[in-house]
Amino acid sequence: MPATVLIGAQWGDEGKGRVADWLASQSSVVARYAGGDNAGHTVAVGDKVYKLHLIPSGIVRERVICALGNGLVINPVNLVREMDGLIAAGISITPQRLAISVRAHIITPAHIALDRAAETARGAEAIGTTLRGIGPAYMDKTGRTGLRAGEMLDIEAFAESLTRHIESANERLIRKGFEPVAAGPAVAEYVTAAHRLRPYLTDVSELLDEQLKAGARVLCEGAQGTLLDIDHGDYPYVTSSSPTAGGALTGLGIGPRVVDRVVGVAKSYSTRVGGGPMPTELAGELADRLRGSGQHFWDEFGTTTGRPRRCGWLDMVQLRYAARVNGFTELVLTKLDILTGFDAIQVAVAYDIDGQRRSTPPSTVRELERAQPIYETFTGWQEDVQSARQPDGLPSAARAYVEGISALAGLPLTAVSVGPERDQLVVFPG
Repeated sequence: MPATVLIGAQWGDEGKGRVADWLASQSSVVARYAGGDNAGHTVAVGDKVYKLHLIPSGIVRERVICALGNGLVINPVNLVREMDGLIAAGISITPQRLAISVRAHIITPAHIALDRAAETARGAEAIGTTLRGIGPAYMDKTGRTGLRAGEMLDIEAFAESLTRHIESANERLIRKGFEPVAAGPAVAEYVTAAHRLRPYLTDVSELLDEQLKAGARVLCEGAQGTLLDIDHGDYPYVTSSSPTAGGALTGLGIGPRVVDRVVGVAKSYSTRVGGGPMPTELAGELADRLRGSGQHFWDEFGTTTGRPRRCGWLDMVQLRYAARVNGFTELVLTKLDILTGFDAIQVAVAYDIDGQRRSTPPSTVRELERAQPIYETFTGWQEDVQSARQPDGLPSAARAYVEGISALAGLPLTAVSVGPERDQLVVFPG
């Protein structure tokens, strides 16, 4: 069977984890293709809440095989910690269920130190990274000086390579006036993690090819979102990988002919963490209503960082752009329930930039910073939507809103989430 690619259509945090969990019920394999443990995917099953950073969301479904592709950068210590947390929660984590690409790159303690140093040096111009070492790890990858996960198969050689890497990074840190990394304890911790991870290391590209040829449905799960893509996002306020459809192919080692679905996921409004322009950003009471109090896991605070997210109305200019860049075949909207109680809901359908109406995003951040949203207003609703399971169970205004988004995007609507639980999903016929 073919592959499904799941893409965040905004600045990340769209709710891809719960959508991946839903699509995993129709899949045999779920494979992550980009990013690192800067991602945060939340899946709620009954009274249990699973917060995942590296391991694909399909892991909470027992029959699903999960894979970490070559496009990832992996912190071995954090991965082992995440595995142990899932095991403690009753999730089976075995080499038969979890595969790690030998070609994935490793995040080291030196990368984390370099990440912090770079953000500190930027001062007011800080990008707002998660300080997980993601950027420096990808820089070493493209600079051909990185460490790959396959090196952990030879523990002694891995320890030597890691020591040399930390010593080299320490020279840079010292020159910039920052504290060096203590190599000995760091190497010892990583060697312990390497022993745990060795049985899981394999050629993920080959594994996926075998599964596809055997008729398996493969779900390709991304991290972050289209507007954070290193090439197609709001550069330089972007991540260091390609969370777009092209990144799925290179990040897993599969060809385009196996893909038959590209599912875009967007919140029913907009959020962003970190720096960079956000034309529909709100402040004050409206922003606070969208963000929530922070007392619930579904409130708008980062799963990985805990930082409050910037909130605003849905931006169709950016959503249409994401659809174009990725070639979406369909759209899933999340967190419709959060909009309950608003008398009116606005959606940006175009921008005014220096007196000119623009229906597509500008190519530079400077222009985007000057963009003033041109809104279309939808009637709000007061009824609770959380019990809806069919389209006709939604309030008429809520259904008009999501169908309006589908029409503005030029995409069929596959599903809408109406609450944080796994079953709080309205599936549209298609």
